[in-house]
Amino acid sequence: MSSAEKAGDEPLISFILYILFLCQFAISETMPYEIDRPLYVGSRPLGMGNAYIAVADDAEAGFWNPAGLIQHQGVRIFASGKLLDRGENVFDSKCVAYCYRDTALFWGNKIALRLKNGDIPDYNYYSLAQKLNSHIAVGVSAKFKRRHPSDYYQFFGYKTDYDVGFLIKSDSDSLYGLLIQKLDNQKQWINAITLGSSYKISEKVLSVCDIAILIDKKSSLETHFGLEYNINRWLMLRVGISDKKTTTGIGINVANIKFDYAMIRGLSFISAQIQL
Repeated sequence: MSSAEKAGDEPLISFILYILFLCQFAISETMPYEIDRPLYVGSRPLGMGNAYIAVADDAEAGFWNPAGLIQHQGVRIFASGKLLDRGENVFDSKCVAYCYRDTALFWGNKIALRLKNGDIPDYNYYSLAQKLNSHIAVGVSAKFKRRHPSDYYQFFGYKTDYDVGFLIKSDSDSLYGLLIQKLDNQKQWINAITLGSSYKISEKVLSVCDIAILIDKKSSLETHFGLEYNINRWLMLRVGISDKKTTTGIGINVANIKFDYAMIRGLSFISAQIQL
């Protein structure tokens, strides 16, 4: 890297480090755990403000936008969870993704434990993705809510919802995503529509944006923004704003293993992924 490039990166690095520092003193609040929406699944998306619909290039894509599963060949195994204070409001997820040529398969589970209302939101995801051409991919997920308590393992569940996702690559620097969702305990066929975009500002900086339209008796909007800065091939810094809440994160890549850490509202999350 030239001296001019290093000088140009210094303001961005300083900004990200400053936000990371401030986030350590954020007031911890009760986490608004979503049911069968993808928010908070994976520390990389969370670190970028929960804006991931148009990225979705890791194993957890099956939760976020199943169309993104076609972006990497082979098998990927992923696990994520709340790092500290696991006495209440615990949220964990895990998944396996497989892609061969233009077709991908996915199984995932997300569960929230020890919530104050006593509920245990527990979902199994089964996804299929297909690359239609060099620019467009489509994916679908069937989401099964599992019953608690239960004395046997539930591969499916007693309630079924779905996600339909699209990923569009316009050029080497830009991606656009669309996620259409049917959510738990909602009567309409479509309860949430999320539009996403990602753009490489430079070789080192990725910008992301998601806008979610929540359809209920009264429709509402959520906005999610984020940046990811690649210091080098093994270390990344991230900042974001998730529906007016600051998020920060760090990523480390070691060979075929990825480790990610993120914070929101003073709460910490960690995730790991291995490529086989």
